Amino acid sequence: MASAVVNGTPIANGKSQSTPATSVPEPGVISTPYLIVGAGPAGASLACFLASHGQTGILLSAASGTAREPRAHITNPAALECLREIGLEDACHHEATPGSHMQHTRWCHSMAGEEYARIHSWGNQPERAGEYAAASPCKHVDLPQTLLEPILVNKARGGGWKVRFDSTFVGFEREGEDGEITSTIKDELSGVTYRIKSKYLFGCDGARSPIMRQLDIPLKKEPGQGLAINIQIKVDLEKYMTHRTGNLHWIFTPEIEHPPWGWTCIFRLVKAWDEWLAIVLPSPEWDMEAYKKNPPSNEEYLKRVRQFVGNDDIPVEILDVSKWYINEIVAEKYSSGNIFCLGDAVHRHPPFNGLGSNTCVQDAYNLAWKVAYVEKGLADKKLLESYSAERQPIGEGVIRRANQGLRDHIAVWEALGVLPKEVEERKRQFGELSQATAAGKERRKKLQEAVAYTAHEFGGIGVEMNQRYDSGAVVMTYEKSARRAAPEDPVLQYQLSTYPGSRLPHAWLNSRVPVEPISTIDVAGHGAFCLLTGIGGGAWKEAAKKAGEKLGVDVKAYSIGWNQDWEDVYGDWANRREVDEDGVILCRPDRTVAWRSMGPRQDAAEVVERVIGKVLGRA
Repeated sequence: MASAVVNGTPIANGKSQSTPATSVPEPGVISTPYLIVGAGPAGASLACFLASHGQTGILLSAASGTAREPRAHITNPAALECLREIGLEDACHHEATPGSHMQHTRWCHSMAGEEYARIHSWGNQPERAGEYAAASPCKHVDLPQTLLEPILVNKARGGGWKVRFDSTFVGFEREGEDGEITSTIKDELSGVTYRIKSKYLFGCDGARSPIMRQLDIPLKKEPGQGLAINIQIKVDLEKYMTHRTGNLHWIFTPEIEHPPWGWTCIFRLVKAWDEWLAIVLPSPEWDMEAYKKNPPSNEEYLKRVRQFVGNDDIPVEILDVSKWYINEIVAEKYSSGNIFCLGDAVHRHPPFNGLGSNTCVQDAYNLAWKVAYVEKGLADKKLLESYSAERQPIGEGVIRRANQGLRDHIAVWEALGVLPKEVEERKRQFGELSQATAAGKERRKKLQEAVAYTAHEFGGIGVEMNQRYDSGAVVMTYEKSARRAAPEDPVLQYQLSTYPGSRLPHAWLNSRVPVEPISTIDVAGHGAFCLLTGIGGGAWKEAAKKAGEKLGVDVKAYSIGWNQDWEDVYGDWANRREVDEDGVILCRPDRTVAWRSMGPRQDAAEVVERVIGKVLGRA
């Protein structure tokens, strides 16, 4: 059998479940059905999700390994639900810092010094515990990218994917919009350039994506908000954290002269409590070009970091320094024929609201089942058009929200009086907060209101979960109900709904003789369509069986209610399903509601088959 060697590892003909990972049709050319470029949260999770459908290929990265910098870190319930389906939730919890460490976001003078304000964060708000519990069986975790990526890459490798680092994507050639793709790859260890032929190419290659550049897909750009500096730090702050629990700490030192590049920072927990990331933001009037020409020395960085720490007696070690741009960019579309882009390649924004890697994972989850169904002959390739139609509007909303999250902090800065360039004016404005004057009273009121409004970033369960798809893979033909009005505040409030295109609501179920509870989101998904009905819905279950047999797809069907397949133990499903007991909700393999009927229909068998066929592009 012919074989090729990449990074010293043989790649030969062989099968992993239903598709061959690689084959070699001619000397020096590797063949694979799927080539993923980029092994970050988007690319590695896509490989994991495809593997769960029995699809394998090659995962490449120009980096020498998984992430060295902690970058993204908040993993929210919407993304964890996707990882939960493929058995990774426990691994994520094992590597993440405990949820109690995420209890607050704080504004302070230094890590060891005075505190100005704090707010409950990431589902730890006492008054919102029920709201978060109703939204998902998963909870927020703080899982730095340095720890998430190895989990994903190892899962992909275990699922049959060939993973190659130190492999730079040079460019591609394609025979027509859907023809075979030949990619040129440079092995950075050996200097050898070789080719990979694939049926699909996935650009998960980050903000400077060469695949996006070669496709020449237009980008929607808003003016950026400058440059930020990441300073990765080793400093043991455990003795200070008992009453300062939180993973984000905004630090302001208004009474001292600070370097223009080091106006303020977000001191972010990486590993409790001795590893941190200082996300340093410059002064509003900062000259970026001067910084580029004459960047600070390590001693200058260290001096400012010590001011952020607030105790010169504590040893501080700088592990790494890097810079990044605060972008507001989204691609106009995410795909071109059989080439698909996801993650930072198509949406670029700051980390506010913690939406970055979470959106990457959900991009991959949306795309994987569609590609798998097409490759297994279960769906027409038209289904793949729904990926961009569904995920691009989500990405556009995410970049707006993330940048608005940064802008929302301006009101806090104004109230603290830290914006003036002159030290004396900063001291004067900041001093008003302590004064029993009308100006002091007004400034304290504004600070309290501004801090409370940051709940849109640190308590935005709505923006995390209110993702509704509108495409040809969602069937509205038979929908007679108007969609409910959006919540009063769609960033803060999650609207549980079974309206077509919505995510399936979570509700705890159990058996008649109780065992371990199961969520509706665990019942659905797992590569199959899922039909949910209740007492009197027997015809729907029979319709699901017939439709599955006729279309050759897996359609699971369950009845929920009194003495049914599953018991609605708390009555939550009855309150959230929005259809009658004998109605039905049909979910796609990604747990998106594809269609529903408020009650029974005499043509149940025909309509279920027709709806599934339409979702799959086979109507």
